Amino acid sequence: MRIFALMSEVTKSAKSSLRQLPQVVKYLMALAVVAFISLLYPNHLKFKYDFEKGQVWHYDDLEAPFDFAVQKSAAEINTEREELERGFPPCYELDQRIAKSQQALFEREFANQLEQVKDQGDFPDVSRHSQKYLKYGSALLRRLFDRGIVRLDAGHAAKGEDFVVQVINGHVAERRTIGNLMPVDAAKALLSDSLPYSRLQEPDFLYPLLEGAIQPNVFYSDSLTNKFKAELSSGISRYRGMVRKGELIIARNGIVTDEIYQRLLSFKEQYEEHVVEQRTNISVFAGYLLLTLLVVGMLILYLQRFAKEVFRLPGKLAFVLMWLVVYSYVGYVVEKNNVLSAYMIPFCIVPIVIKTFYNERLALIVHISVVLIASFITSLGYEFAFMQILAGLVVLISYVSTSDWSRFFNTLLFIFLTYGFGYLGLTLIQEGSLSSVNWSVYSWIFLNVFLTLLAYPLIPLLERVFGFISPITLQELSDMNKPLLRELAIKAPGTLQHSLQVGNIAEQAARRIGADALLVKVAALYHDIGKAQHPKFFIENQSGENPHQGLTELESAQIIISHVPDGVQMAKKAGLPRIVIDFIRTHHGTTRTEYFYRNYVKKHPGEAVDEAAFRYPGARPRTKEESIFMLADSIEAACKSLANPTEAELFEKIDKIIQEKINQGQLEHSALSFDELETCKSVFKQFMKSAHHVRIAYPEGGEGRG
Repeated sequence: MRIFALMSEVTKSAKSSLRQLPQVVKYLMALAVVAFISLLYPNHLKFKYDFEKGQVWHYDDLEAPFDFAVQKSAAEINTEREELERGFPPCYELDQRIAKSQQALFEREFANQLEQVKDQGDFPDVSRHSQKYLKYGSALLRRLFDRGIVRLDAGHAAKGEDFVVQVINGHVAERRTIGNLMPVDAAKALLSDSLPYSRLQEPDFLYPLLEGAIQPNVFYSDSLTNKFKAELSSGISRYRGMVRKGELIIARNGIVTDEIYQRLLSFKEQYEEHVVEQRTNISVFAGYLLLTLLVVGMLILYLQRFAKEVFRLPGKLAFVLMWLVVYSYVGYVVEKNNVLSAYMIPFCIVPIVIKTFYNERLALIVHISVVLIASFITSLGYEFAFMQILAGLVVLISYVSTSDWSRFFNTLLFIFLTYGFGYLGLTLIQEGSLSSVNWSVYSWIFLNVFLTLLAYPLIPLLERVFGFISPITLQELSDMNKPLLRELAIKAPGTLQHSLQVGNIAEQAARRIGADALLVKVAALYHDIGKAQHPKFFIENQSGENPHQGLTELESAQIIISHVPDGVQMAKKAGLPRIVIDFIRTHHGTTRTEYFYRNYVKKHPGEAVDEAAFRYPGARPRTKEESIFMLADSIEAACKSLANPTEAELFEKIDKIIQEKINQGQLEHSALSFDELETCKSVFKQFMKSAHHVRIAYPEGGEGRG
């Protein structure tokens, strides 16, 4: 017996452990996210002082703990670089290949021309002493090319003859003024001047040949100029002056002037370089791990208390935690790449997507969590987190909708303006003038806003992966040309009219309490598609004989109940989203087919009745939307049977139906609060009152009746 008792205890313990397993998986998932993110953080110490130019130093007096050099500001280095570059002569390159090719051209043309004059009898002296003429022409051409025939840059030519340039001939650089250079016209003029004094009897023979061979062989080289300028700039020192150990850097309540700002920047850089070597990386990692635990822990606590439908399912929890991992890794990659800027990361995708699938409050909490963690990874400081949170708030208050392109683009415009004005304001606080604004940041901001468009294709992808449903998909499903709705309209037109009416009632109630009105309206179209299998057995489709008259109560009940599993099967076959199928499954909950059940009891007095045969398979509704829909469906069907009811009769019927659902435990697992239930009840009454055209009862003989 003890063995059996022990086995029983072990079995109970095992079952209890299995029930707790999903909870353990959720926490392990959160810890895995924390561990992954912590590995992305920098392994160096973070400077413990925050400072901005022009602000008050609120810390204690800061003295230098070691000697360090003061960095020059970027403006100082740029000024020095500009001065050096201003005095640096542009580079012209002498191309030796042109001299060789033009020499060869001259010799070929000389030989051709010599043959012609021999045949014609012209230039007899050239014919007799051809080598003398050839050597003289070649030597003259060589001297011209060695000196250099230049093609001047138009900008340099305009600076006058005294403007100095560098002529690079191989590894030799020679500084020369423009007036000392020889353009093509000057080279040709030199030919005209020198040939008559060459002591050659027939110099005219050489002139056209030499003139044709003259071509520039010295050209301006932008690449060489920039190369030498860069080499010259690299020699500029980054530092000016020293701060000695123990010297006061800034006093408490002092103003961070330009000079002090440079000292603080220099101290920060060398502090992070030198002090890190003396500290262990494990401590830094532990600090980042603790901060990440706090952020993720707060997010998990929020989900447990205020977003239970997310925390309850591991898949939905993974969807939320996924954003922390993705944006942390993207921030890490961007930070490692010196070319990119963290301002290009489209953080606003997070609130857009989460707001689409859930609500504004959850979207804000997740967005803040993502930004806080990413701000640890980036080096942009507090202004980065400020601007990202501000942009997220713009998304949440702008009624962004991925199903409405005009509103979506308006939101993108607001995001860009928020980033733009936010960055401008922060720069003015830090620098004090518009001249210091880094306008290139706006190109990164524009790219950020452009990449936010990725939210549109991401939404249908994520809804398939995680089982969500978006307004885009809902709009598509509401098309009355969908096969299931066409089939319902043809086979069960009365049921379709009932579905449309229920959709209108439920939509108004959902909108009043802030639930998903579009989801409820679309779900209403499909909730009774199973009736298309046996349409005549449902009263709204009957126009003559009642087919139930030839059946037993049990058979009739089974046919009525079957429209739920039939509808689920049809919906799955058609590929409807799971969330819509849940409305089909839950719109009757686990209630009984009361009419056939009571008739059966009357006809079989004293017999034991199997209630399960008369009950819908369920499940009972869980979400607010499913609960609203169950009530709206029952109320619309029940009130339709009332003939010219008074207001009191109508309201009494609605109260009775809702109370019965509560008494039967159909709302036991519902997320609907009592206050929201009362609001929905008020909407149901007003709608049904309008639908039944109930009028106010005026006193006898009163005015205004009609």
